[in-house]
Amino acid sequence: MIDILQQIAAIQREIGGKPGETVSAVTRRTYPADIADVWDAITDPERLKRWFLPVTGEFRVGGRFQVEGNADGQILACEEPSLLRVSYGHETSIVEIRLTAEEAGTVFELEHAVPVALAGSVAGALYVGPGWDGALLGLGLYLAGEESGDPVAAANSPETIEFSRHSISAWEQALRASGLATEEEIAAAVEAARAQFAP
Repeated sequence: MIDILQQIAAIQREIGGKPGETVSAVTRRTYPADIADVWDAITDPERLKRWFLPVTGEFRVGGRFQVEGNADGQILACEEPSLLRVSYGHETSIVEIRLTAEEAGTVFELEHAVPVALAGSVAGALYVGPGWDGALLGLGLYLAGEESGDPVAAANSPETIEFSRHSISAWEQALRASGLATEEEIAAAVEAARAQFAP
């Protein structure tokens, strides 16, 4: 059993981007783990499949990869142990992971940025934010030694779906706090996020 509210509170969420150009969903969490261990967990295909999904491809800058049952992309930058930047699902959909060593462990920051035209509106951050929250949850449990054995089954469990409901609400609050989307845009994005992440 996971403490859903504690896990939700462990993640900071922010809506960013360039007005009229891009929208980004930023997630941030501190893990009580060494930066080298966190880096290895997010870049080693053998470890990735234990908390995220199987990933295949050419693991080098310029190489292409495929996440099983999900997006493909290209590795744009890889600076061990602090920066990984990839395209994800579309050449203009960019995911950047930044790691920073601190006394408390490792700060993990993930930013997923897309053109506003691709997202539909700034509220499009809700189409990806809750999914990345689920990934941060999975990584945290894995680093704590609580490996599920089957990340796909774990992602579809009633407990994780409940986590996703709370995540959608947290992203809705972040979006509303940004002041960058209308109430109509927010309502439509919340409805779409619920259908995708918490059916």
